[in-house]
Amino acid sequence: KFMGAASGAVLGAPALLEGAKSYRYSELESRIARRDFRGISKQDLPTPVLVLDQEIFERNLRHMAGHCKATGIHLRAHVKVHRSADIGQRQVKAGAIGLSCATIAECELMSASGISGLLWTAQPVGINKTQRVAALAKKDPTFMCVADDPIVVDALNEAAAAANAKVRVVVDIDVGIGRQGTQPGREALDLAERVMKSKSLALAGLMGYSGRASHTSGWEERRRVSREEAGKLLESVSLCRASGVPVEIVTGGSTGTYNIDSDQGWLTELQAGSYALMDSRYAVIGSKSGSPTYDDFGCALTVLTRVISKKYPNKAAIDAGNKSMTQPSDVAKGWPGVRVERAGAEYGMLLWDQAEREPKLGDLVELIPSNLDMSVNTFDRMYVCQGDQVVDVFSVLGRTGPPQK
Repeated sequence: KFMGAASGAVLGAPALLEGAKSYRYSELESRIARRDFRGISKQDLPTPVLVLDQEIFERNLRHMAGHCKATGIHLRAHVKVHRSADIGQRQVKAGAIGLSCATIAECELMSASGISGLLWTAQPVGINKTQRVAALAKKDPTFMCVADDPIVVDALNEAAAAANAKVRVVVDIDVGIGRQGTQPGREALDLAERVMKSKSLALAGLMGYSGRASHTSGWEERRRVSREEAGKLLESVSLCRASGVPVEIVTGGSTGTYNIDSDQGWLTELQAGSYALMDSRYAVIGSKSGSPTYDDFGCALTVLTRVISKKYPNKAAIDAGNKSMTQPSDVAKGWPGVRVERAGAEYGMLLWDQAEREPKLGDLVELIPSNLDMSVNTFDRMYVCQGDQVVDVFSVLGRTGPPQK
């Protein structure tokens, strides 16, 4: 299930070598521009490209939405894995109350696409970012950002006052990742009170996120680590509330812990993001059912590549290399026994000792990436497919950030 029927039928024989009908590049781009996808198949695409399996993708959205509804927890889905307004809008339509973003650029782009309820999960440092936060908060009062330092709180308050805006702030607490966040307990309370006393800021809640639990192998061990991290967050929530500091939002969680955090009731919302697309790293963390694979969600995203040279036994060159973020931990979907290696900026290698089938010159091969964030960052679009047919194209936004307005 997790691999999205990875053992299913392999793509057809290489049309390029057979002389079958194929669209010229200029015609393909023209049809995409006018959103006419009739008759366009994977064989027509200029590899390497991102391919999104529509059926698996929509099933992932339904599963997460159904889980959140059943457990009474909100979803503020993280867009860092896809940075696509097309996907973000579908996540909100499926039930998400908003989106979490890794950069202010992502927030601006999602806001420009009409999405509200945005949370920037890094604090704004520097006048450029504090001013952009204030501008976005003035445009959309539902927008929030995090802070873990009194210096940032004061700078943000100043920028908000200058813009005649009110910025909602979530206090970021370090629950174990050691990357950012104020210390749990008294330090977190002090910062929350500082936000409350700032005239141009409003305290929205507390955040505690650590990727440590998300990819912990084994569901029981993952639950133990998640509880350990949650304890630090809950300590701060309890102290704030006991001190008269209202905490409306308690946010955190991840795809790997979605059915742990929600069941324990320590969060009001989840920041899960990878669930929509998934990658091969999640395949090995294990499910609640005891399965060694994580089959709660399917791998909807692949990098479509083509065999461009087959001159040596037991290996073939493909056109997805370092620039496509090809990794040895990627999985060649539907090619049992075939391994993936990097071989240069625009080259990857498929290797095998014994395989059920050997890739041939011109064959299309789909790679399940091992890191969604990195793989998506190298492409400008995703081709949405039903089986072999292209049915839509989603844009990937903000690889360098939008113009600052």
